[in-house]
Amino acid sequence: MTTLEAFLSELRQRDVQLWLEGDRLRYRAPEGTMTPDLVAALKARKTEIVTFLQQVNTATQAQRPPLVAIARSEPAPLSFAQQRFWLLHQFEPESSANNMPVVLRLTGNLNLAAWEQSLTELVRRHEILRTTFPVIAGEPRQVVAPVTEITVPVIDLRSHPAAEREAEALRLATAIARKPFDLITGPMLHVGLLRLTETESLFIWSMHCITGDGSSSDLFYQELTTLYAAFSAGHPSPLPPLPIQYADFAQWQRNWLQGEVLDHQLAYWKRQLGGNLAAVQLPTDYPRPPLQTFRGDRCPCMFSPHLHRQLLQLSQQTGTTLFMVLLAAFKTLLYRYSGQEDLLISFTNAGRNQIETEKLIGFFSGTLLLRTSFAGNPSFRDLLQRVREEALEAYAHQDLPFEKLVEELRPEQNQSRSPLFQIKFALNPPWTNGRGMASVNLPDLVIESLFGYIYHGKTKFDLILVMREQEQGLGAVFDYNADLFDLNTAERMMDHFQMLLEGIVANPDQLV
Repeated sequence: MTTLEAFLSELRQRDVQLWLEGDRLRYRAPEGTMTPDLVAALKARKTEIVTFLQQVNTATQAQRPPLVAIARSEPAPLSFAQQRFWLLHQFEPESSANNMPVVLRLTGNLNLAAWEQSLTELVRRHEILRTTFPVIAGEPRQVVAPVTEITVPVIDLRSHPAAEREAEALRLATAIARKPFDLITGPMLHVGLLRLTETESLFIWSMHCITGDGSSSDLFYQELTTLYAAFSAGHPSPLPPLPIQYADFAQWQRNWLQGEVLDHQLAYWKRQLGGNLAAVQLPTDYPRPPLQTFRGDRCPCMFSPHLHRQLLQLSQQTGTTLFMVLLAAFKTLLYRYSGQEDLLISFTNAGRNQIETEKLIGFFSGTLLLRTSFAGNPSFRDLLQRVREEALEAYAHQDLPFEKLVEELRPEQNQSRSPLFQIKFALNPPWTNGRGMASVNLPDLVIESLFGYIYHGKTKFDLILVMREQEQGLGAVFDYNADLFDLNTAERMMDHFQMLLEGIVANPDQLV
């Protein structure tokens, strides 16, 4: 049986929320997530989990005040993450590096009026989608605009020759995706509809990171499709009211994260990041430019379902999670390339630690750092246990915003690279029914997310590995700095990663 920590980590990776109502254990999970085996495992460990949650609640109750709606007597402050995005925007207001575009393919009979009604309701529900960030009394603030009806610009491509239509659609979708945002005047949501045929269209929306994260994009999609299904059938919105808005969270975060709470979080990360903290030195195709340009490119790959299953089996056998196995494997790849025994990379957490934030659009995603030692040439199995312990400790100290950590540590400023880390890993949740951006089949319309259809051509780091469990297997994408690497190198690195994964599942006791 896996450890309790590993089991809870697995639930967290699957977006399963656990909480106590008195002495009763409650959970909320995306549709289709709670398989019979997972429900049985949850029931078998119920007493253990209840005891653990009671201990956690007792330890944090005095420190963590309730997250409630605040009086809006004046514009709210920015959250710590928003503050960072706002500052970055001042240096490069025309950059699309922080844009988050999504493209949907709509096949069938689209009811445009119901689609626009759905978007209008989304913007009404989530204040952050109509929030701008002007400077008031010398500080940026969140100013919420009144609700207005959303009108989707429609570009008709049906008169274009069929052979040219897709290329023109890609060009136009990319232009919408790369359109810069004006944080002072808005709007903070860019949308467009491209008609390809009588029964096929592409819909594009783009948000800025200051208003949302990856989970927010998933939530936007889920609520948009749910609202459209209701409105196109003549029904009212089935979505329950939101208890709070993002501005309430920002004010709560500012009030809570100070004093002893802040000092405790900072003390842990200072210990973790003490001593000589060298950047990961990967061999590059080109010398690093003196000024970071954020010019990026990507290299996708799909690992087989068989390899996916073997990796899942290894995680179960070792009392870890798939996330931990892939993270340890990626670190091993970096160790092979760099020869460095002390490796620091980043990974993301959802940052939605309170039930009130679960259904809220906004930027909650946190940046966590993982520093791993390869000293002594461990076996992969031993390395995996090191990564497991480090990841669990990082999760236990995830409340400190990365922005506050950088502010406190004051790393040496280098205009050619990002502070503290240059390499990042992410395992995104799978898209299944009711979760993420899984396809939606309505009576008159099929809605499908086109993952990877467009790429904004920007990256903030040397290398990012993003992975996702899919029906076809285990998807992987390298986003890389095109000033440092060319495509052939990225493809070769991906081939090496696949070979490494195959070797790990064949013999996890092999020395790294």
